[in-house]
Amino acid sequence: MPTGISLHIGLNTVDPDRYEGWDGALLACENDARDMAALARAAGFSDSVLLTADGTVDQVTAALRQAADKLGPGDILLLTYSGHGGQVPDVTGQDDEPDALDETLVLYDRQFLDDELYQEFRRCADGVRIIALLDCCHSGSGIELPGGGPLPATGVRLMPVPKQQQIYERDQGFFEELQRSLEKTAPPDAEAGEPAAVLISACQDNQYASDGPVNGAFTEALLGVWDGGAFRGGYRAFHRAIQHRLPATQSPNFYTTGTPAATFLSQKPFTV
Repeated sequence: MPTGISLHIGLNTVDPDRYEGWDGALLACENDARDMAALARAAGFSDSVLLTADGTVDQVTAALRQAADKLGPGDILLLTYSGHGGQVPDVTGQDDEPDALDETLVLYDRQFLDDELYQEFRRCADGVRIIALLDCCHSGSGIELPGGGPLPATGVRLMPVPKQQQIYERDQGFFEELQRSLEKTAPPDAEAGEPAAVLISACQDNQYASDGPVNGAFTEALLGVWDGGAFRGGYRAFHRAIQHRLPATQSPNFYTTGTPAATFLSQKPFTV
């Protein structure tokens, strides 16, 4: 019988000592992680949860590596993240970032590059099903709301652009070295080396993800669509149903890496 392992990360704040005095306070991210862990348990996953101060790069990578060591072909890994998103310039010039920016998860102690996340996914054996649900902004310095209005001061899961720039200027050498290191360790055949993963993010690159009093807008919509397991359909239908519950200003994105099997994409979400 297949094995399912899930990891749920929710950060209501970050370490202000690591982010130049910014604590990134949010309301609902820990709730999102707990609620997604409960969903995963009910679906048959073995789950673990990292909340706020435990959501460090070391703890996240350790949990992902432990999962990769345990999972084999036919098994499934579920990752959910709720918190801030950010971006840093991609100095490697790779074609995987047309906007020349690496998206980041704003973990408790530092930003975690999307390339780092994919590197961890690559540790999984061929045939492991991977699903990632990211409730955060993936927006850069040129992003504006439709209509040209400014971003709201609160309730948005976006690391403020001036803070992104300040942190990047401070840590530029570290991130450039990290990006080049990740490029060197990537498989020569980039397409063959990509993990077969399904990723659903809370919004498009030119939008932002809203926080909420209980759950983030994306997670709230997802839980409503899931309806305690009553949902019927595959991952694409699941994405569309979530999309229909959110306003045009926050349209969840669906994309894949590698070549997920058609049978995986057509499965009911969270099928172990």
